[in-house]
Amino acid sequence: MNRTCTARIRRVALTAAAAAALAASVTACGPAEGEGSASGGGSGASAAASAAPSSDAPQGGSGGGKTAGSSSNGGASGKDRGSSSGGGSAPSGDKKGYGQSCGANDLTFSARSQSQAGGYILLSAHAKPGITCTIPSGLPSVSFGSKGIEAQPAEQSVGPAIKLSGSKTVYAGINPKTTKANGGVEFTFLIAAIGTSDPNPASVTTGSVTVDKPIVTNWHTTPTDAVPGDGTDN
Repeated sequence: MNRTCTARIRRVALTAAAAAALAASVTACGPAEGEGSASGGGSGASAAASAAPSSDAPQGGSGGGKTAGSSSNGGASGKDRGSSSGGGSAPSGDKKGYGQSCGANDLTFSARSQSQAGGYILLSAHAKPGITCTIPSGLPSVSFGSKGIEAQPAEQSVGPAIKLSGSKTVYAGINPKTTKANGGVEFTFLIAAIGTSDPNPASVTTGSVTVDKPIVTNWHTTPTDAVPGDGTDN
């Protein structure tokens, strides 16, 4: 074999060896990395595809959210209904005057002139419809005019407490003028209250009367017991 042929065979052998080495290298690194990348990319694409909503899918998810919102609103409406139910009628015991001390605004007053004992005013009072209350032991609070000319006690001691309801009536006698001298102030009404701390006194028409150092009896259950003395003052 000549030298040229030998050299050619050697180049072919080296070329074959280099090709084999290159093939081994590509098998160990290139394809594995490529396959890994392709596999990872495929997994990521699959995950993204499963996570992304399909344009062909019905909008039921959104509709379901609206339905839940409506249920929540329904719950709020239920709460409103509960509040409405809670705002029912107030207990009847809230009405002023039931089983308590009478105030002037729990009573109906009237006054009329009497000629007995030199003349006096008979003040009467009874509970308004539906009210039951008690007039405490003590004098009526009676005064005349804006300056508050107060009637003083006509009796030595106060009477008992009196329970009022229905048509039961109490009476007090008022002598508007206990002085003999001329003078006094003319009034056509008086102010009646149950005790001096009564926040709602009542104005009661009397007709024209002359007032000077007035006096008033306790409350009584009969008008004849409510006649005041003359209480005259020289």
